[in-house]
Amino acid sequence: MLRRPALLNLALVTSLHAGLASAADAPSVHVYNWYDYIGPTTLKDFQRDTGILPVYDTFDSGEVLEAKMLTGHSGYDVVVASNFILPGLIKAGAIQKLDRSQLPNLKHLSPLLLEKLRANDPDNLYAVPYLWGTDGLGYNVDKVKAALGEDAPVNSWDLLFKEENLAKLSQCGVAMLDAPAEIMPIALHYLGLPPNSSNPDDYKKAQALMLKLRPYITYFDSSKIQSDLSNGDVCLAIAWSGTVHSAKQAADEAGKGVHVEYSIPIEGAPLWVDNLVMVKDSQHPAQGLSFINYLLRPEVVATATDWVLTANANQDATALLAAAVRDNPGIYPSDEQIAKLFILQPQSHAIERVRTRAWSAIKSGQ
Repeated sequence: MLRRPALLNLALVTSLHAGLASAADAPSVHVYNWYDYIGPTTLKDFQRDTGILPVYDTFDSGEVLEAKMLTGHSGYDVVVASNFILPGLIKAGAIQKLDRSQLPNLKHLSPLLLEKLRANDPDNLYAVPYLWGTDGLGYNVDKVKAALGEDAPVNSWDLLFKEENLAKLSQCGVAMLDAPAEIMPIALHYLGLPPNSSNPDDYKKAQALMLKLRPYITYFDSSKIQSDLSNGDVCLAIAWSGTVHSAKQAADEAGKGVHVEYSIPIEGAPLWVDNLVMVKDSQHPAQGLSFINYLLRPEVVATATDWVLTANANQDATALLAAAVRDNPGIYPSDEQIAKLFILQPQSHAIERVRTRAWSAIKSGQ
């Protein structure tokens, strides 16, 4: 998945890394994380509190992480891996089972999120859920109302998948993630089919639906949505929750009257979880477990959530969050909403080929 809001200034990460690396003789832990996915002082705080130097590198593509992990000998101890690649990493022997006796802060995790994660890590043996979110609808409130009226179905996939709605919204711009592993399951789910279907005929039906909508979609791109929503250049997007919340924050701060909101459709939507995992050939396993346990502290992960506007899996951190984050149903949906969310699962090579061909046809409009 994925995907992330560009909140953490890269210069800040670089300066933290350089400052921390000066303590060359300290015990260390090598961490690989999304480029904007930790609290602003967490690395310095971790070294202060534990005496362990975090050597911290970042990536901006799940594909980059997966390739590095499957190649082996990455040099990392702890990486942040999205739920949908966990089965492949486990099967390849790229990550190791966690020594739960060294992770006393596991007690803070949400049982509901752990249960959801079992779809990718059946016995919760390999992964510790860190931050999580959804795929849903990011929209410009005023432009959508202008196009569809006060009763626009902004809390339903009908907003996008009903052709008569999308035709009108195309006048103000419609964007979609360039992510077939996420969009095709959403289309399947909308049609009442299994989102993780292994039936090639189901993908033909999803392809037919998407081809009807293709003339009204402005672009497929996972990186432009945040800025285009915040600037008012598109009025509707299927996007990651963190992307839309960051777009809303940017629009509000700009003060130009662009009103962005996010909704999780009532029919259900993908749930993604980014997890802390230990690399199989970790050279610093004790320090790696210490780092994971540190991020499981409620006060530590609450800072990350407030910073990147993405929910965490730590139920005891909820009370520590800023009210605007904690009470936002787009960041923290209700248990009833969570029950309707579905976890994406990797498919066989044969189905991946079917899905890839379908996606190429959809993007080209053929």
